[in-house]
Amino acid sequence: MLGSDFMEANDALIEPAAPAEPEAPPAPRPKAPPIESRFLFVDVAAMRAKQLRRGAIPRLDEDGDSELHRPHPHKAERVAMEEVKRGLVLYDVPTVPPKTV
Repeated sequence: MLGSDFMEANDALIEPAAPAEPEAPPAPRPKAPPIESRFLFVDVAAMRAKQLRRGAIPRLDEDGDSELHRPHPHKAERVAMEEVKRGLVLYDVPTVPPKTV
């Protein structure tokens, strides 16, 4: 039979999966410094909201400070603002090169 030969040929190619070694737990994310400027807060939150709308995974559950009585926001903008407020979003402020006259 043609079908049984095909099955036997494929069975030889399939190898049992090796047992996976336990992975080390992921290192905790570093916290961002608190944002004191409301304009910087808005800029960082807007960029993070754009990432969330494009499919990034929210970081609210990763911080370990689960507040049972407080529901998580659903809109990308609110999620982003909460992440920035908790220091879960790292950011860089570019330095402006000095102008030469």
